[in-house]
Amino acid sequence: MAGEPSVAPSVVSTAAGEAAGAPSTITVEGALAALPGPRTEVAGFELVWQQVVAEIGRARSIDLICHICPDGDALGSALAAGLALRTLGHDVRVSFGDDPQIVPESLAFLPGQDLIVPAADIPDVPELVLCFDVASEGRLGLLHDKAFAAPVLAVFDHHASNPGFGTHQLIDPTAPATAVLVDELLRRLGVPLDQELATCLYTGVATDTGSFKYAATTPATHELAGRLLGTGIRHDLISRQLWDTSSFGYLKVLAGALQRAVYEPAAAGGLGLVWTWVPYEDLALFGVTVEEIEGLIDILRRPAEAEVALVLKQDPDGTLRGSSRSKGAVDVALACGELGGGGHTYAAGFSARADVESVVGRFRAALRPVE
Repeated sequence: MAGEPSVAPSVVSTAAGEAAGAPSTITVEGALAALPGPRTEVAGFELVWQQVVAEIGRARSIDLICHICPDGDALGSALAAGLALRTLGHDVRVSFGDDPQIVPESLAFLPGQDLIVPAADIPDVPELVLCFDVASEGRLGLLHDKAFAAPVLAVFDHHASNPGFGTHQLIDPTAPATAVLVDELLRRLGVPLDQELATCLYTGVATDTGSFKYAATTPATHELAGRLLGTGIRHDLISRQLWDTSSFGYLKVLAGALQRAVYEPAAAGGLGLVWTWVPYEDLALFGVTVEEIEGLIDILRRPAEAEVALVLKQDPDGTLRGSSRSKGAVDVALACGELGGGGHTYAAGFSARADVESVVGRFRAALRPVE
């Protein structure tokens, strides 16, 4: 999920190979208490890296999964890791828990999509599962039970709201994208960057930093981008596909969504909320997928009068997918968490089965200024 993460303590697993459904997790500080030598957060995180790399080395078959309705960071991270592991001789599958599975048109250029299989093709009890950019287990969709049946479920993520599920957690809320963690994974596996890997990783970093404009972007982020560009990828073409290409139908859906937009100046403690929704009938009428309108939230967040923006997108079964953004004074991850979702302080989401007014009402009531 694109956004600007806030800092929170990472969570690490105490031992490799515990059942994914009943992990034993402690804080970094707790893990360090059992380690000899300097007690630093780096040392605790290093322990988990060593465990995960060792589990990968022992595995023959590896299933890589990301969150439902994948964005550039989720799918780019999973495909980059999958391509790298395939070069090392592993039997690799990439999947996400939607049915039907739809790769957004904006991500159709990503290499490695021959690795993608339907959720039904993932074994009921996988040997090893690597999970990418999933802020909460509810975002696993149809793959939830299969992921938790695996003896090893390693979670790579950068969402501060992540509760720390699975047996091994490589969760870094200071990272601007999960792709940053995948870059580190490739380094530890000894897989050099090539244009295919760089395309996937650049897509992940660029999407979750808002094309390097969000506050989470650091000098190290630009250094990583420089290394990726050094492989010869066409970042201009990637950016055009990600942000500057759409169908004509999208413009019609956008027009309807903006016509429905509501501004509530008293919401969020007087900081203001602007929200809208897109009924499934509009999508069907103009031949637009719900994935194609993911960028609508970045248009709705522009008004200077509102601190918070919310877009609700309706699925065929009536489910409302919420995307929210904050300009910094409200923690939308907490608000989305009260509706069963999560994410970053400034960018978060959720899914709900209810009518539009009640969902907006619950979201509005959950908005609190950052203290």
